[in-house]
Amino acid sequence: MANRTFHVKAVWDAEDNLFYAESDIIGLHVEAATMAEFEAVVMDVAPELIVANHLSASDLANRPLRDLVPAIVFEKPLAKAS
Repeated sequence: MANRTFHVKAVWDAEDNLFYAESDIIGLHVEAATMAEFEAVVMDVAPELIVANHLSASDLANRPLRDLVPAIVFEKPLAKAS
């Protein structure tokens, strides 16, 4: 696993009245009406998606756990657009 830091950015879509994710985590597609809901979904699914889509079987078998734990950098929007 070359990359151990992943980014998730919450973006407010005023037209659809929801937050959506911009992320480098393969397979992460989140849309939510509230920031609390958005965060809950990200924290629930992001770690599983990282294991499923960014780690190889060789990584899991041959690396110590401390080398596999990723960091997820979460960026909230400054404010909802009115």
